[in-house]
Parts: sequence; structure tokens; C-alpha cells
Amino acid sequence: MNKNIGFIGGGQMAEAIIKGLLQSKTCSSDMITVCEPVDSRRKYLAATYNLEVSATAKNIINVNQTIVLAVKPQVMPEVLTEIKPLLQNHLIITIAAGLPLAFYATLLDNDTIPIVRVMPNTPALILQGASALCRNKHVTDNQFAFAESLFEAIGITVVVNEKGIDAVTGLSGSGPAYVFTFIEALIDAGIKTGLSRDVATALTIQTIIGTTLLARETMDHPAVLRDRVTSPGGTTISGLHILEKAGFNGVIISAVEAACKRSAELGKTS
Repeated sequence: MNKNIGFIGGGQMAEAIIKGLLQSKTCSSDMITVCEPVDSRRKYLAATYNLEVSATAKNIINVNQTIVLAVKPQVMPEVLTEIKPLLQNHLIITIAAGLPLAFYATLLDNDTIPIVRVMPNTPALILQGASALCRNKHVTDNQFAFAESLFEAIGITVVVNEKGIDAVTGLSGSGPAYVFTFIEALIDAGIKTGLSRDVATALTIQTIIGTTLLARETMDHPAVLRDRVTSPGGTTISGLHILEKAGFNGVIISAVEAACKRSAELGKTS
């Protein structure tokens, strides 16, 4: 199949994917075109990544067999209305949160278009993304393998059924924001207890990186790894006691659950 890719929408998530594809050499800049309505954003993408950009979707549809829909759910109906008469033998990949596969078939008035639904996340900017994919029945194995290869170039991929996409949205889609909030809190804690901002930042980020890599390489249960840091009557158990009293685990679970619920709501209201 034609490996050229057209992006409709040139926002942060689209940029993360584009940057990852270029850095991993999965695509060259002449294989990617972007439709973006904001003039300043078009100029930025063209200058930064040496891409061909356009203000209209028609130019993108005509020269690409694979179309990545990277717009907000709220504007997706307008986009689908615009591209509906232009679609022929295209593969559609959508990264919009909340919108089910049936939504696209209905708006496009066509139940035969192959559509892959993906929930990526922003660490794709440094080739460390986590993306979950599902597909409708019209996507061939070759098409799905191609879609997977695009997102494998920017991190790891998992395949889920469509019912799992909302949970993925709440966990790994929104997850970076939770982690950044935790990082900020640790840095502020270091400053409050007497460290300079630079030192607190360096220690916090390396602690997060090292702990995450340890968990990935050992594949031990987090509780096992935590116990190895926790001495009887020591400093760590004192800190963990405060987290337990504050309901730390419950707050994180509730945050993921709320994002999952909002993702499902977006699909029902669009």
C-alpha cells in the first residue's frame, strides 16, 4: 500500500507522532503532509519538520492513501462532512478521544471504510509513547499491521477491543498529566525541605526514571519493589503512612476512572 500519510489536524498530538515518525526514520518528511487551519501553526510545522502543509483537507486526501484524523472530538463532525465526498480507497486512522468506530461510519454515511482507532500519548515526542489500537471489520490485516508499525515507531503498542479504549484513554492517554503533577509535587516537597530547585528537580526526575526502569526490567510487582525500600520503623514507612491516610491510591484510581468516564461521555454526546 502507499506509505504516504496525511494528517488532518496539526496540534500537539499530531506533532508528537510526526516527530516520532521522522526521528525513527519510519517516514521521511516528503511522505507526510498536514492539513492545519491555523496559519501560524502551518508555518511552524513546515519550518520545523520540512513538511508540506495545507489549509484544506482536499489537498491532503488527494495525495495520501492513509489519513490520520488528529482533531478534537468536538470538531470531528465538521471534518468528516468535508472529507466524506473525497474518500475512495483510503485507510482512516483516528486518534480522537471518545468517538467510537460507529460514529465515523454514521457521519461518513459509509459502513465500508476501513477505520483504525488509536489512543496514543505525548511521550511519543521522544519515541516513548504508549498506544492502544482497535479496528473495524473492514481493516485488512496488512492495513492494521501498517497502522501498528506507525505507532510502534514512537513507542509500544497494544491491541484491545473497542470497549477497552476508554479505559486506555483514562490510563495512558491522560496518564502523563498525572505523572507530571506527581513530579511537580516531589520537586516542591524537595524545595520545602530545604533543597534548591535545581537539585530537587534533578533528583526527582532521576528518581522517576530510575524507578520506572527498575520496574520494567525486573517486572516484579510494585508492592514487592516498594517493600525493598521500606525498612521497619524507617523514613519510607513514615512517608507511606501519610500517603495511605490521604488515600493516595484511591485518588489515582478515581482520576483514571473520571477520565475514562469522560471519554465515554464524548462518544455518546457527539
